[in-house]
Amino acid sequence: MLDDPRTVRVTGDDVAAVFRRAGDADAEGRPAGRRERPVPEAYVWCNLTSGNGTRALWLLLLPFMVVNLAHWMRPTARGRRRTVRLYGLLVRLAGLSLTVLLVAAACEVALDLTAWQCAGTRACADRHSWLGFLSPGLSGSGWWSAPGRRLALAALVPAALTGLLWFLSLRTWNAYESQQPIGADPEPREDGAPTALNRPGFWYGRRLVARLRAAHTAAGLLTVAAAVGSAAARYDREPGGPAVLSFLGVLLEALLAAGAGAVVWVVCRRGRSERRPDGVLDRRLVRWLPLTALVLLALAVLYAGWERPGWESSGRLPGDAAFGALALAQGLLVIVLAGAAHTLYRTDPDRRAAMRGLAGPAVAMLACALGGVMSGGVSQRVADWLDGTGASMPGPPVLLTWQASVIPPLLVLLLVMCGWLARRAVHLARAERAAVEREYAGETGDSGRTRRIASVRAMAALTDRGPRILAVTSAATLLLGAGALAGAFVTDRTPGEATAGSHGVVHGAAQTAQALGSWLIGLGFILFVTWGRRAYKDASARRTIGILWDVGTFWPRAAHPFAPPCYAERAVPDLTWRIATWTRSTGGRLVLSGHSQGSVLAAAAAWQLPPATRRRVALLTYGSPLERLYGRWFPAHFGPDALGFLHQEVDCWRNLYRRTDPIGGPVLLPGDHGPGVDRPALQDPLAYGRTEHHPLPAPILGHSDYQADPAFAEERGRLLARLRAGVPAPRQTGKPGGPAA
Repeated sequence: MLDDPRTVRVTGDDVAAVFRRAGDADAEGRPAGRRERPVPEAYVWCNLTSGNGTRALWLLLLPFMVVNLAHWMRPTARGRRRTVRLYGLLVRLAGLSLTVLLVAAACEVALDLTAWQCAGTRACADRHSWLGFLSPGLSGSGWWSAPGRRLALAALVPAALTGLLWFLSLRTWNAYESQQPIGADPEPREDGAPTALNRPGFWYGRRLVARLRAAHTAAGLLTVAAAVGSAAARYDREPGGPAVLSFLGVLLEALLAAGAGAVVWVVCRRGRSERRPDGVLDRRLVRWLPLTALVLLALAVLYAGWERPGWESSGRLPGDAAFGALALAQGLLVIVLAGAAHTLYRTDPDRRAAMRGLAGPAVAMLACALGGVMSGGVSQRVADWLDGTGASMPGPPVLLTWQASVIPPLLVLLLVMCGWLARRAVHLARAERAAVEREYAGETGDSGRTRRIASVRAMAALTDRGPRILAVTSAATLLLGAGALAGAFVTDRTPGEATAGSHGVVHGAAQTAQALGSWLIGLGFILFVTWGRRAYKDASARRTIGILWDVGTFWPRAAHPFAPPCYAERAVPDLTWRIATWTRSTGGRLVLSGHSQGSVLAAAAAWQLPPATRRRVALLTYGSPLERLYGRWFPAHFGPDALGFLHQEVDCWRNLYRRTDPIGGPVLLPGDHGPGVDRPALQDPLAYGRTEHHPLPAPILGHSDYQADPAFAEERGRLLARLRAGVPAPRQTGKPGGPAA
């Protein structure tokens, strides 16, 4: 970034730091005559997203990250505070349902398939000797072979998973959400700013994440307690059962219901506080809610492990109704969320917003689908592994099998859309050939070169078709999910069994979809684990995963505390502290430049600066997704009004982009916002053929190497010249650079 092998760290740590060239380390202390040229600095933040190998395991938290994105995708709203709060509440409830679904899937594997079905079946236990001490037949009715005690022992697996999620969330909370924002400035902030990123407490979500962590941890533990205690309570309610145990079962279920109500109340009670940094923690709630749930889990384990002569495990645990209720609740939440988003969009329509404001509900639908697919796939694969013959165990709940069966038709739809995209790319490439010939007039003649340039431009333009792909995928997912829920509820049999008496083609398609869906999900899970293992050892693969987290973990954890942590809650305070303290101590001005995701960090940092400091900053962005991705998918925070406000507040702003760039694009500020932000699209490649300046063929750069274009140095020089005129004579220091991806 600094174009010099000798660099020094000015401030920061091994995770994120500011660097300078070694010769510029003491630039501020030199005499005025030796400080005429600008001093470049580089803020390096890549370790926040692709540092150590454990970050690759965050792939398993993908549904949580996706539902958290849905919170920030709401449309712009004016005068609709209640609807905005309802939108955030619905997304938080969807996130809570995903936590319950994950823990319920772990209970399905550990309690139902392993401890209840396989250990309780002689044929299955014979094939898995490690279950011998749990099998009544193999252990001679040993102490652990009682059904309740088998469930109590297996409950350690989902309880440990919940504890692991709590620990990871707590550790990242201490590292990310605990970064103090810059102190209050005597000059008041703009209350009427068109974006919440301007608020002092936006990047300090410590209190909300702590509350959500306590609630989701308690929800996970209560889910395990319900899975353990419900089977014993159902047995005790049968005629002739012990009256005392029957009463204790009813009491336990009432306590679990009260605990679930308390968890939902905590999730609904409070959202984000952004007007000011809120450092007051709800310590009693954060401490006692998970502890109370843990006590209820211990009581459920004790109750289930009580001696019950004659109790034998048969069939499935009562989990079908639970998974069906979760799927129905998630579908209803998404539908109501879509209604709230549509209401918000109608109050202030933005034609550039993705899917006319419905991107958030669509993404929430995909998050729920990911959770269901992962749950159903893992359960089906474990059932197939335990039950080799396919006849000794009932298997997972019918709904999970139906959900796995909808994967093949959804993949067929995705293939059709990929074919449509390919056809669209061909048409765009043909249209671009004429444009290439006009831009390189007098040089064209190599048809292969022209086709390559036109093809790259056409592929880059496909990014703008993303909303349509998401709309079709989410709608199909909702319809297929509803069909799977209805099929499981009406037939109470797997798709293959439900179509046994139908036409041969229908029956064969159902059996194929059921088997193929199970294998595809199992294969996907294996690929997830393999990719994570490779990234643990391979730094380049870890950086590839880091690109995925650039967008997914830019936003604070407002909907799900177990999502990967928000790196911007470290990076934005780093930048604002550095800019504010440097300008205050030197009296200088600076150019804050950023490439790709770095331009988003630069804009976020500029919004957080006090107004007086912000007016001493110029922005230079290149390959920037500020409008093309963030402005369309997150209109409430990066919409036209927000970007126009930023342009008016900073000293000056210039943006560079290429038509071959699939990520960056123009800012496209509407109306009268002073000098234009966007420079006309840069030529890429710099030369069509061989010239005196380019004797070898120039590469097509696309999203990379913007500094190689002479336009970069030209625009940076203009911004520095504009800033230098207002800097006092003894302090003529500016610094190009800043966040860069």
